[in-house]
Amino acid sequence: MLARSVRASRRIDFRGRSVVITGGSRGLGLVMARLLAAEGARLTIAARDQEELERAQKDLNGYAANPEDVAIVRCDVGVRADAEGLVRDAAARFGTVDVLINNAGIIQVGPIEHMTPEDFERAMAVHFWGPLHTTLAALPTMRRQGSGRIVNISSIGGKIGVPHLVPYCASKFALTGLSGSLRAELLKDGIYVTTVCPGLMRTGSPFNAWFKGNHRAEFAWFVISDSMPVATIDARRAAAQVIDACRYGDAELVITVPAKLAILASALMPESTAAIMAVANRLLPAPGNNADNASRSGWQSQSEWAPSRLTTLSDRAAAQNNEVPR
Repeated sequence: MLARSVRASRRIDFRGRSVVITGGSRGLGLVMARLLAAEGARLTIAARDQEELERAQKDLNGYAANPEDVAIVRCDVGVRADAEGLVRDAAARFGTVDVLINNAGIIQVGPIEHMTPEDFERAMAVHFWGPLHTTLAALPTMRRQGSGRIVNISSIGGKIGVPHLVPYCASKFALTGLSGSLRAELLKDGIYVTTVCPGLMRTGSPFNAWFKGNHRAEFAWFVISDSMPVATIDARRAAAQVIDACRYGDAELVITVPAKLAILASALMPESTAAIMAVANRLLPAPGNNADNASRSGWQSQSEWAPSRLTTLSDRAAAQNNEVPR
């Protein structure tokens, strides 16, 4: 009862709030932006692709009461100057930054034999350094106003090591640690940091992930897994949970029951969980030609298995959430 009262006391209304969303042009970021626009938030969405951003802005204008409340900024959050410039632009346009959602991400899929130091550097740039730079840029404004919300979209891969996703998991573990540590330090300033660790979500993102080694087989298992109706969650339901956690300043949100069970199993039975992951690794595609470490997108990795009936839900999500190139 006391915990509920404390949580309720932290509730905020997003109407009129200045919200920055990195990776907001497609996928989960775009779906969250739609929900926030419908609540009257003043949005700044950021991504690397200008055309994607323009399509997203047009989409969001259908949800916002005022088109002037939706701004787009082309930037690469892995570049410090870009990340800092994004926050400055949002503050200059809307007067402040009330909410920062660090959602931008990249997914590199394939065996460790094909991963290079550059893969790890890029994953860290987007998943760790990007959120750190945007957060440090937003803190002076949030401290001056004595309030703020920061949401860091990590992953179940930031709690459990998953084979064929080593750069992704390493960088998401770093983000999870950063996010939890920041919450402890920033509460005194009235700033609530929320760490979000989703399981599999049907956002359509596999088509814009990057695959190495036997890239067609890697893409097939990845997108089929992302399409399973029981093990995955619809993007809108996931986005609504994230917005709710931000609204109440929750410390952590783990999305999907399978993700919660997997994290619990890893905490209680680390040896058994590691053994299961090792078995899973044996079932995944073997390394390809070691001389070929090129990355290929999901769109470049299609086969008879994907797209197919097995990937229907992910295909539909891609079309709905601006993941399809036009």
